[in-house]
Amino acid sequence: MAYRWRRYRHLRTLNQIAPPSLTGPVGSRRWRIRTLLNEEGAIGVGISVISTVVVGAIIAAAVLNSPTWPVVRDQFFSLEHMVNALPNIWRGFVLDMQLFVIAQLAIFLLSIIIAGVRSLRGPVFFPLRVMAIVYIDLFRGIPLILAILLLGFGVPALQIPWLPNSELFWGVTTLVLSYSAYTAEVIRSGIESVPESQRLAARSIGLTQMQALRHAILPQAIRNVVPALLNGVVSLQKDVALISVLGVREAVREAGLGAARTFNYSGYVVAALLFLAVSVPLARFADYWAARTRAQRSGTLV
Repeated sequence: MAYRWRRYRHLRTLNQIAPPSLTGPVGSRRWRIRTLLNEEGAIGVGISVISTVVVGAIIAAAVLNSPTWPVVRDQFFSLEHMVNALPNIWRGFVLDMQLFVIAQLAIFLLSIIIAGVRSLRGPVFFPLRVMAIVYIDLFRGIPLILAILLLGFGVPALQIPWLPNSELFWGVTTLVLSYSAYTAEVIRSGIESVPESQRLAARSIGLTQMQALRHAILPQAIRNVVPALLNGVVSLQKDVALISVLGVREAVREAGLGAARTFNYSGYVVAALLFLAVSVPLARFADYWAARTRAQRSGTLV
């Protein structure tokens, strides 16, 4: 009786102080969740805003009060040099985006093949599985910049008649080979996440292993790993600039050539802003898709 009286007084107090915007009976599960979100959400946002402003103010004060800030400002943030460098850097950036699209399509196709080979069952496919494992271990173990240097300078030096000697070709090829090793493992994890009953059901109706992978396993596997694949897309969009070490005149290379002519590094800032203009929306879309996928799996997506 005493417990019920205390609970009644508690709910009566809540009824008196509850904000009118909240719906649902006071004390119900829905009311408690909305109250918690409203209170802690507001507190969290307030703390986040205040801490961001404070940290930003401290960093700005430290930079602006630095004795060498005027020199750095003229070297990296000169509006005149930015405007003069923009046309060449823009042409290089357009080339970066073209190479990014071509490489991404090739990576997706090659990684599906490699992941499919690694997922084949039976002793007949053992040599193919070994080859796929060796390929993945090789290109995941070599740093991307080192692989670009080795293939970009080493293969053309062999002067094999039927192989291209273009630095552009070998730069993109290295990106495809390296990223395919990582993407193949992502897709393979998606394949392994598909219940074994799906494979057995496909085999029971007469499909071969290849047909089962193509029609039953891969569509479900790729749907399961779309967020991880999108993160790879974001990374590739930036790493395309690494082929500049081979002399390809893309955005970063053009910025470097401009800095060599003018002894001013504002062109690098222009290139960075162009890459940010693409990578930030891609990253936010990847986050949105990941949240959407979680909501679909939990059944909370309306």
